[in-house]
Amino acid sequence: MHKGFAWLWIAALLCGSAQAAGWQRGIEHQRIADLGDGTYLNPVLAGDHPDPSVLKDGEDYYLTLSSFDAYPGLPVWHSRDLVNWQPLGHAITTNVGAIWAPDLVKHKGRYYIYFPARRGETGTRSNFVVWADDIRGPWSEPIDLGLGKYIDPGHAVGEDGKRYLFLSGGDYVQLSDDGLKVVGTPKHVYDGWKYPESWDVEAYAQEGPKITRHGGWYYMTTAVGGTAGPPTGHMVITARSRSIHGPWENAPNNPITRTKSASEPWWSRGHATLVEGTDGRWWMLYHGYENGFWTLGRQALLEPIEWTADGWFVAKGGDLGQPLRKPSGQALPHGLPLSDGFDGQRLGPQWSFYDPAPDEYRRLTFGKDGLAVRGKGQAPRDSSPLTAIATDPAYEFEVHMHIDPGAIGGALLFYSDRLYAGVGSNGKDFILHRYGEERPKQLAAGPGGELWIRVRNDRHIVTIHTSRDGQAWTKYPVQMEVSGYHHNVAGKFLALKPALYAAGDGQVRFVDFRYRALD
Repeated sequence: MHKGFAWLWIAALLCGSAQAAGWQRGIEHQRIADLGDGTYLNPVLAGDHPDPSVLKDGEDYYLTLSSFDAYPGLPVWHSRDLVNWQPLGHAITTNVGAIWAPDLVKHKGRYYIYFPARRGETGTRSNFVVWADDIRGPWSEPIDLGLGKYIDPGHAVGEDGKRYLFLSGGDYVQLSDDGLKVVGTPKHVYDGWKYPESWDVEAYAQEGPKITRHGGWYYMTTAVGGTAGPPTGHMVITARSRSIHGPWENAPNNPITRTKSASEPWWSRGHATLVEGTDGRWWMLYHGYENGFWTLGRQALLEPIEWTADGWFVAKGGDLGQPLRKPSGQALPHGLPLSDGFDGQRLGPQWSFYDPAPDEYRRLTFGKDGLAVRGKGQAPRDSSPLTAIATDPAYEFEVHMHIDPGAIGGALLFYSDRLYAGVGSNGKDFILHRYGEERPKQLAAGPGGELWIRVRNDRHIVTIHTSRDGQAWTKYPVQMEVSGYHHNVAGKFLALKPALYAAGDGQVRFVDFRYRALD
């Protein structure tokens, strides 16, 4: 953590939390799930934390998730109670494409993350693995496993002691003993579970297999119905087998959980990992969209399950709109500060480049006067902005920057290179970014200068203010509504994120960034 922001963490702990809209409030007024009375209110990881894969390791839990085009990628989180989470770092910096649906496992003392990735410019995809002997790293460079027609690998160890990867569509393949190569060719072993034709779903999309051993059975828990589209589409299903090789029998109570109505607080709930608590209670960790806020991405949700007398399990959380009894375990300080004084010697853990080039990190210069970012491209779409994950439906952020002559610096709400909104400046004139377009089309080289930009996103209403001295503020004459900046409009399964960019010639020096969630 940057030393300039240690006080934020301490203040959140010492001053307590103000309760708003049911949640507790922590660092930077961000939502936290732990209500402090033995209960919690979802999400346990607010903001864009999709496809969570959780590993129980003694008294500790570790989690990773889809990071898509953001690098560093594959963030690793640590918890002692499945509700309060702390960031440990990232497992990958080398850009192998958009990363989604990973599986974090431990085998014979070593940690592995299996994941698929797809390169946007070519559409080619493959599956990879990274490994580490310490969960905090260092992690290996990604190793290409092939299997290009599949996504969502899930690791398992069979009754024969051999290692396997289960894949989308009900196939599986053996791995080498070291887990770093594929042995043989994939075989089809499971046809899935078919929902009623009358349900409103996106597509069948059998994906995300996670294997759990319990009571002498292997359980394959998967997602069907598509992760976007109608709010009622995504769901959790399970099947079991005595052997890793099948046959697999579907649960009589499928789907285990599903959003049944768009009036529920969480939409498109699915893609679950089962995990045992330290007191013997069991849980599902999965993702869902907050009602009305596709823009925040898929958030991490925790639901209790119970095993039945006939060896199946049932969901016990309902629609997740009410507090639930917490799991056992130690409550660590929760969350990640997004504010940054740029006073460190490396990029803060809250920041990731969007789709960086191999030499992207060379654009950065760290010093006592802030973070200098060399310009790239001419607009946000080709400048690989630095992005952070927003945690609340309403928030604002403010950035102080120095713009070199010839450079353009700006602050954004960034979804993808096709869709973003915000304001940039050459130090004299402004450029409006809206719908992923520029007005005017391009700024001429300017004189540079000092500038503050404040962006407020209050439940999709975006207001921007600028200042030349950090004291007197001018409201930008255009406000925007951004509720449509999400996957169902622009694809890619991403989220709308606070972002900073540097384009043109010269560099932009970011001196200070302040984030605060709003009630």
